[in-house]
Amino acid sequence: MPFPRFRASKRNRDYATHIHTTSTGVVSSGEGDIRDGDLAYVVEQGGNDSQPSYQEAAGAPVETKSPFGYSVGAVTIIFLNLSKMVGTGVYSTPSSILAGTGSVGLSMIYWFLGWILSLSSLAVYLEYAAYFPNRSGSEVAYLEQGFPRPKYLIPITFAVQTVVLSFSSGNSIGKFSLVSDSKPNRSERNTDDLWPVLSSYLFACSGHKPTPWQLKGVAIAGYTVACLLLVFHTRLGYRISNGIGVVKLLTLVFIAITGFVVLGGNTKVSDPQINFRDSFAGKTTAYGACNAMYKIVFSYAGYENAFNVVNEVKNPVKKMKINAFIALTVVAVFYIFANVAYFSAVPKAELLKAKEISASLFFKHALGDGRAIKGLNFLIALSSFGNLVAVLIGRSRQIRECARQGVLPYPRFWTTTKPFGTPIGPYFIQWIWTVIMILAPPAGDAFNFIVDLQVYPHNVFQLILGAGLFLVRWRRSRLNLPRGEFRAWTLVVAFNILVNLYLIVMPWYPPASGRYGGDVSFWYGTYVVTGIGVLILCAIYYFGWMYALPHFRGYALRQEVAVLENGAQTHILIKVPNSEIAEWDAHHDALGRSVNGDSASDTKENVVVEEKA
Repeated sequence: MPFPRFRASKRNRDYATHIHTTSTGVVSSGEGDIRDGDLAYVVEQGGNDSQPSYQEAAGAPVETKSPFGYSVGAVTIIFLNLSKMVGTGVYSTPSSILAGTGSVGLSMIYWFLGWILSLSSLAVYLEYAAYFPNRSGSEVAYLEQGFPRPKYLIPITFAVQTVVLSFSSGNSIGKFSLVSDSKPNRSERNTDDLWPVLSSYLFACSGHKPTPWQLKGVAIAGYTVACLLLVFHTRLGYRISNGIGVVKLLTLVFIAITGFVVLGGNTKVSDPQINFRDSFAGKTTAYGACNAMYKIVFSYAGYENAFNVVNEVKNPVKKMKINAFIALTVVAVFYIFANVAYFSAVPKAELLKAKEISASLFFKHALGDGRAIKGLNFLIALSSFGNLVAVLIGRSRQIRECARQGVLPYPRFWTTTKPFGTPIGPYFIQWIWTVIMILAPPAGDAFNFIVDLQVYPHNVFQLILGAGLFLVRWRRSRLNLPRGEFRAWTLVVAFNILVNLYLIVMPWYPPASGRYGGDVSFWYGTYVVTGIGVLILCAIYYFGWMYALPHFRGYALRQEVAVLENGAQTHILIKVPNSEIAEWDAHHDALGRSVNGDSASDTKENVVVEEKA
């Protein structure tokens, strides 16, 4: 049946009354809540023209009016995703993927498979968005609703992974080689070639060879500029992201057209089709194939970025379904065209030897002009900067949504949009962590290890995200709730789970050169074990904070809704003495609002409550 429209404060009493006590234990409270054992579902509706939706009450409250407005349209959705996908990967990874797969033909198939794999993940995100169209933060909200019990376990664990590992140094300072006329040998790349990507390419444009501290200084300056552009105005940030996204797309178009010109025999390349003859010649190893797939997944990462701003999109499910697909497909097509261009101009043997400078070799062979290479350096620097902007926007919404769950200390700091109507707290914490990551770790093992440490917990959460979708479906079926506007094929969801399981198992497979053959001098799997250890420590902290301390100190944690400025809302967790629990529960609903309709407000008294929490 169609969803009627309700004010969020009314709680959709009419919609809930069709639920009644059943043999499964599902109960309607008659006040808009649905009880399923110890789970309580509440109906909420935002101001983004989406349908009302039920969510488990422990989740962050729906903001009926987005504090960031509703300025995200079709173009912004496309370029938020495109700008995150097209960083430096398409310029640097093709040679590594060729080395891993062993042949030109198989490497091209891998780029197509990347599109298929990303489509399956996109379908999972779309179905979650159809169930919870009023919630930004993507994985934050979806994991919270997929795994509501044990209460706060997944939110706390994901919040730690999101906040502590929120640095963006991969594109401010990373492991990509400079585009230049000459390439370092293997030993040089493995020891000292740990370049700050954005600053390195900027220096390359001028032809100046910087010192390590000059590189770091420019990297910090570039990241600071990206943060400041976003801090002062939300719409300006989106316009910058869109503008750089257009330049990124035009760069890929230029590479693709140049590649077709080379294939047509209109350049100095003597035999542009040599790599396409007997294109499957060569052999691969299990480790090489795994490593190549990992780089493919890295190159497509970003197809989900716009889901972080769902509550800022009018009619979000329809727009996401169309425009997220367009962004992913356009990127996939031009990724394949770019690889065709590389293979048409650069001999296979030279690509294999080059490792991470495929785009540089292409321009060198196709155009043979030093100025063209400098121009490419500038475009890659701009692409890196655009990636920073897109990641900052998406990650800021994720961190803010973690805080709105109530699991971070001082939730008002993270949630407030004062003074500029932007999430200044999340931007600040990302800036702090990134600057630390640029300055603190020395080049080599320390930096490689910390960057790799981001990867494994993320893959674990991607795996349980797919599994959680089946749990959401099952619970909604028990509650007799209607389907969302979009439902992924079950086979696609199962395929997505298998792919992510593969990405979890894959890092355990040893490199061909042995246990010390990774990108660090110690055991290659250290970051995997450490990542698992971080997740286990989060679980230990959770049980101590949620159960042990309340038991010994005689209190229970309860959530309360705080209403801040400009429509912002957040949960705060307060300590209620055991002797007062019954009275507190009697005066608050499942979401944490007072039964008389009042909520905690942005007052001095409420700030004290937050600090005690």
